[in-house]
Amino acid sequence: MNLSKFESMDTVMLMSIVNMKLRDDFAGDLDKLVAYFDIDKTALEAKLASAGFDFLAEAGQFR
Repeated sequence: MNLSKFESMDTVMLMSIVNMKLRDDFAGDLDKLVAYFDIDKTALEAKLASAGFDFLAEAGQFR
């Protein structure tokens, strides 16, 4: 799944996909995920925060 168009995605679906990618491919490292997909970390976090999801570094996922 390409996250390059994350800004237009449904927020709950986006959270699910990002968490899956974090778990399966990036060992919970958000910096590696955004670097791999060449996306803006601040914009991704803002999009997910708009639906009440925050990144929990200790868990390596958005909740």
